[in-house]
Amino acid sequence: MLKILLLFVVLIAGIIFGPVLAGHQGYVLIQTDNWDIETSVTSLVIMFVLLQLVLIFLGWCYRRFIGTSSKAYSWFSFRKRNRARKQTRLALMKLAEGDFKQVEKLMSRNADYAEQPVVNYLLAAEAAQQRGDEFRVQQYLERAAELADTHQLPVDITRVRILLAQNENYAARTAVDDLLNQAPRHPEVLRLAQTAYIRTEAWQALLDILPSMQKIALHSDDELAQLRQQAYIGIMGQKMSENGCEGLKTWWKGQSRKIQHDNALRAVVAEHLIECNDPDTAQTIILDGLKRHYDERLILLLPRLKKTDANVILKVLNSLIKQHGPTPLLNSTVGQIAMHQGQWPEAETAFRNALKQRPDAHDFAWLADVLDNQRKPQESAKVRKDALIMTLKQDPIIFDDQKKESK
Repeated sequence: MLKILLLFVVLIAGIIFGPVLAGHQGYVLIQTDNWDIETSVTSLVIMFVLLQLVLIFLGWCYRRFIGTSSKAYSWFSFRKRNRARKQTRLALMKLAEGDFKQVEKLMSRNADYAEQPVVNYLLAAEAAQQRGDEFRVQQYLERAAELADTHQLPVDITRVRILLAQNENYAARTAVDDLLNQAPRHPEVLRLAQTAYIRTEAWQALLDILPSMQKIALHSDDELAQLRQQAYIGIMGQKMSENGCEGLKTWWKGQSRKIQHDNALRAVVAEHLIECNDPDTAQTIILDGLKRHYDERLILLLPRLKKTDANVILKVLNSLIKQHGPTPLLNSTVGQIAMHQGQWPEAETAFRNALKQRPDAHDFAWLADVLDNQRKPQESAKVRKDALIMTLKQDPIIFDDQKKESK
């Protein structure tokens, strides 16, 4: 309404003042080197107004054109975003099916218009790795790194995961060391570090990340204990290969009491010492462990000790029998040590006591040897027969065949 009112005001003003100004239009001269332009003030004003209208019209046309282009661009962008969304959903279905070729194709197509383009490129990289296309893997990772900007952690984690899948273990270990500096308690980083350190036998590095794993409850206590034991066993093997038996003993002496009192580690150290022909140190470690805590892993090593004081070992075993009862393992171990010392009657008694508690092929064989050494061939033959029957019963196929043949 205001515009119409203004228009009427202008028209009325023109009707009133038009005739008055008709004879007093004035004179305007615009002179240049080559041109002389003569006109009235009224004409100049009209031309100026017309010029303004032309400029306004051109501006309107420009804005209209830009608006149309923007709408067209928005429409095409919407189509691509919608298509990228559908392709991402379909790619996830193909991922569940294990069709990595389709996963790569769908994830990479229109990935720039996806809701999370970095995720699309990373999944496309992992799918390409499954197909063995390393060139595509690098392409997708580089594009993801460009789009991630300052948030490079997902890209770096995917890169390490792909390196491990390609068995590039040492490259993965270098990369995972950098990741631990960025995110020392990130669950996936710790999982990748665990895999990389185990594969490259970086046992000390594995021990260093165990406290972080424990703080975020990445594994149960039993699993962490197994990893810790695996790491220490690996370190023992490295010390043996680097400096032999002396290197292992030096390293063991330098460990804390908590480590030295771990019977599982004691058993490993003692076994290494037995293998490198140091039974005396091995005996000391085993017997100290048994005095602190009953452990069958240590008892199993006692018969392997050669050229040691068997009386000391038998004394400890008899003490264990008084504390824990005459178990089959203790009786069998006493029998083996007595047999090695030529104490045949004591060995026979121990093996018979063990066999009364549970049948065992090894104890049957050792008892037969002990009876042979005591010149008891009939008893020895009976023991071997009993061992054979027990073996056949343990293998039902053989035992059934024997029954058929006897019929």
